[in-house]
Amino acid sequence: MPPRRRRQATRHNALNEAAQLADRLQQAGYTKRDIARIINRDPSLVSQFYTKNKGAAFVPALREVITAIEAAGITDLPELTTIAARHITRRTTASGTRARVRGKAVLITPTGTGTGRVAAQAIASGSTRLRPLIAEAARQGLRLAFTVRLAKTGYVHPSGSRTDSPGIRRGVIQRADHSEERSYGSAQTGGFDATDFARRVDAQGGDVTAAVHQWLVETGRIRPDAHILHLEVRTWRPR
Repeated sequence: MPPRRRRQATRHNALNEAAQLADRLQQAGYTKRDIARIINRDPSLVSQFYTKNKGAAFVPALREVITAIEAAGITDLPELTTIAARHITRRTTASGTRARVRGKAVLITPTGTGTGRVAAQAIASGSTRLRPLIAEAARQGLRLAFTVRLAKTGYVHPSGSRTDSPGIRRGVIQRADHSEERSYGSAQTGGFDATDFARRVDAQGGDVTAAVHQWLVETGRIRPDAHILHLEVRTWRPR
């Protein structure tokens, strides 16, 4: 008797509806980061549609977004975000009450000291985990500084240049992979206004990586094609 063939489920049939809808949006030209912006969530959640079977709460919103794209020709992200927001509701418990949602940790001490770091994977998705830290620093009227790491060839000025980061020569760290870390701003030099950086992040749709990159390019510190490899943000309360 010949062995029975196992039925192979296709990838599409194996995915939950949220992932299938996300696939349709990607086929329409949207990235996972775009989808995350549309539903106002972290990009990691969209990945969990595929890996952890999540996303059921966003199915109605994703359906409406696809309808808006296909039937009405709406493609603008802010407009699609507004459409999705009307159809996103909080989960409920077995008793019918709204489920509690874990908030993002924003670790700022009473003195205003806070630190957030991200590396390659988070940077590629916009360093969104740093956005709450910057927003809270702006709300409290704090100052901030940041450290970036990129290939040495990505910097415009030589290492230790006072034009690049006046008075912070010790904030330069050479790496074996031909990259370099440089610090911008400090308590000694006054740092930067967190409110201004929060506005820059908002203007980039919450993309902290893009906001920092734009500032570095605008101020003539890095080349436009340079890629940030590591990012750290520090806050403190001005005296």
